[in-house]
Formats: sequence, structure tokens, C-alpha cells
Amino acid sequence: MSSLGHSIWTIVVFITFIGIVLWAFSSRRKKDFDEAARLALDDDDIATTTDKAAGKAANNKHNTEE
Repeated sequence: MSSLGHSIWTIVVFITFIGIVLWAFSSRRKKDFDEAARLALDDDDIATTTDKAAGKAANNKHNTEE
């Protein structure tokens, strides 16, 4: 590749990098990223709620059989 080709490639990659950084830190994306950041925590909340509901159902079934 020629020196001009290397220079053009460097500029293209740099502009792409700046575009990605601006996209990632734009205020329009903040809500989406905040939701994505909470996904793991929300899954734990759902699992805990489901486990508690399953435990209550098991306790109710056990109490009605006696």
C-alpha cells in the first residue's frame, strides 16, 4: 500500500472511531444504555420474585395437604 493509502486508511479509521465515541456518549442513547446496564440486576429481581412465589405456592400446597 502506498503512503497515500496508509494516510487515507488512518483518516477513515480515526473518523470511524470518533463517530462511535460520539454515538456511544450521545444523550439520545443514554436511556438505552441505562436499561442495558440494569438487565442483570432486573433478572435477579425477577428470579427472586419467582422463587418467593414458588416458595409460597409450595407452602400453601403443603398446608392444604395436612
